[in-house]
Amino acid sequence: MKNFTKILGAALLTASIFTISGCSKTESRTLHLYNWTYYTPESVVSKFEEEFNCKVKIDNYATCDEMYAKLRAGAKGYDLVVPSNDFVSIMIKQGMLREIDHNIFKNAEKINPVILEKCDYDPEMKFAVPYALSATGIMVNKTKVTNPNYSRDYDIFNDPQFAGHATMMDEMREVLGCALLYNGHDMNSVNDSELNQAYQTVMGWKPNLVKFDAEGFGKSFANGDFWLCQGYPEIVFGEVDKSRWEETIDFFIPAEGGPATIDSFVILKDSKNYELANEFINFFHKPENYAIFIDEFHYPCVVNEEALQYTTEESFYAPEQAYTCTLKQDLGENLDKVHDIWQKIRFAD
Repeated sequence: MKNFTKILGAALLTASIFTISGCSKTESRTLHLYNWTYYTPESVVSKFEEEFNCKVKIDNYATCDEMYAKLRAGAKGYDLVVPSNDFVSIMIKQGMLREIDHNIFKNAEKINPVILEKCDYDPEMKFAVPYALSATGIMVNKTKVTNPNYSRDYDIFNDPQFAGHATMMDEMREVLGCALLYNGHDMNSVNDSELNQAYQTVMGWKPNLVKFDAEGFGKSFANGDFWLCQGYPEIVFGEVDKSRWEETIDFFIPAEGGPATIDSFVILKDSKNYELANEFINFFHKPENYAIFIDEFHYPCVVNEEALQYTTEESFYAPEQAYTCTLKQDLGENLDKVHDIWQKIRFAD
């Protein structure tokens, strides 16, 4: 894919390639998971390690662009990865994945058929098992606003009271997707005129933005530097003490909707721990284990609905809101021009 040429080149020149060497028995019982930051429930991992007498080593990434570039640049040694649906489609097409062993993945029946219908790139879970349906939204620090009558849609990024204290995701499909939705277009549009309108919209928002940030915005929100964030709510809520959630955080998904993803477990083609990777997927989707994940991240319980009986926490947003958000689709060759627009936005003065 041409749009990743620059990213891959940088990764080849500057990234420290992850390589695992050695073939000891201990190493063969180490599962290597490459997952989003803030996205792996430690208690479930500990339970798995105890039951299967193994270790789980976790590396993190902030965006799928970062993950994909690292793997394409030659990173070796990972077993499991959790890409979003558009990247799952890309990785299947490029032969990067190994098939799921359904003889081990006994909990396949727990996966919600409604979610699988949305996974048109792999509805039979041949290569990918849904991990979570998640949506991004907007978080406002209520203790910092001077005018509480702010707009509860994407127009909030034009509000001067947030100048120098606002951020959006450092992810092109997220930011341009929000702008496309704001202008009444399909979030996955590749129409040149609509993309140009989205570009102009983001450039109008940019003077209020401190930066594009996909990972550290939760900490910056918690310490009072950021008052307005677009991104995953669990990152912000996870950094603010629970006793202060109500007084501090206003989270909403605009009426226009927002970007959503179905993240999925996939097993890389060169996995050295294929059986253990399948066992982890199956273990994760035991309803009582999946409920731990749902409670920790406060997601709507839509992927594995049987887990709902074991949950004890409320989700940050209703399942209906998650369903009405728009999934980021694989844009194929059209991703090139989206990438070019994004570079113009990121590096503009």
